[in-house]
Amino acid sequence: MHEVYRRFLPSGLRVEPPRRVSTWWRWRGTDVHVERIGDPAAPERAVVLHGAGGHAALMWPYAALAAARGIHVVVPDLPGYGRTRVADRSAIRYPDWVDMVCALTSAEREAHDGPLHLVGASMGGMLAYEAATRVGGVDRLIVTCLLDPRDVDARRTAARHPWLGAVAGPLLRLAAGPLAGAPVPLRWLTDMGAIANDPELVDVVLADRRGGGNRMPLGFFRSFFESAPAVEPEAATGPHVVLAHPAADRWTPAELSLRFFDRIAASKEYVPLEAAGHFPIESPGAERFAALLTPTR
Repeated sequence: MHEVYRRFLPSGLRVEPPRRVSTWWRWRGTDVHVERIGDPAAPERAVVLHGAGGHAALMWPYAALAAARGIHVVVPDLPGYGRTRVADRSAIRYPDWVDMVCALTSAEREAHDGPLHLVGASMGGMLAYEAATRVGGVDRLIVTCLLDPRDVDARRTAARHPWLGAVAGPLLRLAAGPLAGAPVPLRWLTDMGAIANDPELVDVVLADRRGGGNRMPLGFFRSFFESAPAVEPEAATGPHVVLAHPAADRWTPAELSLRFFDRIAASKEYVPLEAAGHFPIESPGAERFAALLTPTR
């Protein structure tokens, strides 16, 4: 699937594919699939996080570009997606994602002396924020989205139907107990049709059984909607945050991310990706996002 996703990038951003190695990392009884892209001895390193409906192959278009520019890129498949193997899929919850990413970030910080970046796409944006503010040791945080699940307007917008977003929390709490492990397609609850502005790319994502065509337990969605960051934005004094939000995002408009971003106390910058959709493949936004994925030294 890697090259299927990469062909949607503007031709000028399709670099010669760098070295890509599949590795496995054992974490709490889970075999986490982690792709390592580019030179492991590169002076800078980035951990790249997908969102709901993604996996390492979906992140390949930009991961390959960053690696070609001299950054060693680390892309995990979060539990429930990609090739990561979990003992009990029905037990996956959003706090598992947070704990796993925090542990991976800590491990990469220990293994690498140079600048460490966290990059989060879509739902992975808030996940990257969580890891960066909980663990420390991250030099730069780049996110395409900062969707606070406590924001009712954010839930309405992300949901497949606005009314569903408004009542998502109470409805999903009713699914506690035996129904919490029931697998549900992401498109039943969220507006997956807006994941990209290119209809062909939307079809590819929805047909991807390791990504957007996957199912996750109801309890995972409930735990996400009930989550809150360990460090509120007003207390987040580092790292430097770049919000590179697609300006033509039909799923999660920039103003929703800016509500959270504007409250962050750390140094920050807002980089709108002009003409780009939620999956930013359109020019000139795609080129502007690519410009951020370069070594800082």
